Amino acid sequence: MTRVLVTTANGDTGRPMVDDLLEHGLQVRAMVRKDDARAQRLRDSGAEVVFGDLLTLRDVRAALDGVQRAYFNFPVGEGLVEAAVMFAQAAKENHVELIVNMSHIQSRPQARSKATQNHWLSEQLFAWSGIPTTNLRVTFFMEWLTYIADLIRHGRYVMPFDADSRFAPIAGSDIALTAATILGDPERHAGRTYTLTGPVEYSHQELAAEVGRVLAKELPFEQVTVSTFLDLLGMPDDTARLRHFEAVTVDQREGRLAGVSGAAATITGRRLRTVEEFVDERRSLFEVGYATTSA
Repeated sequence: MTRVLVTTANGDTGRPMVDDLLEHGLQVRAMVRKDDARAQRLRDSGAEVVFGDLLTLRDVRAALDGVQRAYFNFPVGEGLVEAAVMFAQAAKENHVELIVNMSHIQSRPQARSKATQNHWLSEQLFAWSGIPTTNLRVTFFMEWLTYIADLIRHGRYVMPFDADSRFAPIAGSDIALTAATILGDPERHAGRTYTLTGPVEYSHQELAAEVGRVLAKELPFEQVTVSTFLDLLGMPDDTARLRHFEAVTVDQREGRLAGVSGAAATITGRRLRTVEEFVDERRSLFEVGYATTSA
């Protein structure tokens, strides 16, 4: 039976992807950083759980041993290109049939953000490796709303981006299903690059209004500096995110995240989640009176 490696298996795309792949009848190896309750839930779902660091070649080789297909995802931070080199090398050694690579919608060689430029370099690296690869160039996740859930509960919708910058947010679960569908049919999708967005484009101000409508509360858009935003998220010293978000602010002014793509719905054959559905499913995060979780 085909075995698929899912990296960042406890993340916004990794968690639902494990379930989607299992439903496709594939064996799943879930790679995580530590053994905890989340790892146990992956085991309980039927996945094989392995532990490791994407920046340690020994760990990557072990994770890819005996794997036929793989999902590569790396968080915002230093080391993406190095991790991609290790992943490509280990995948080549194990004759992997397909890699699905998570990238940025604004991926390009002249990107202002080093993180975005490194995603473009990683796309080139996987192409040079000769391993069949599908690149997913993804816009902002709807999960951004959960990062500011504590602020939304108290009537604040805060972002470091311009109010009129436009994008079409997509749920992590829809990205996961798209990737799982591709991993289930490598011959159809290998060598392709897809742009993934949600079904509706908003400005940041319009999105604040939509979330407020769903929650039946006033939720005016508030723009702050990137450093203030990271302070609010409890990440005051995250230099990589600071530089990336500052660059993305300019990308949005230039319209690089604007527009709607139908690729995810076409690939999965399913309607994508709306912002209203996403917020309703997580209403307890956004309303005072429920158990709260810090952003």
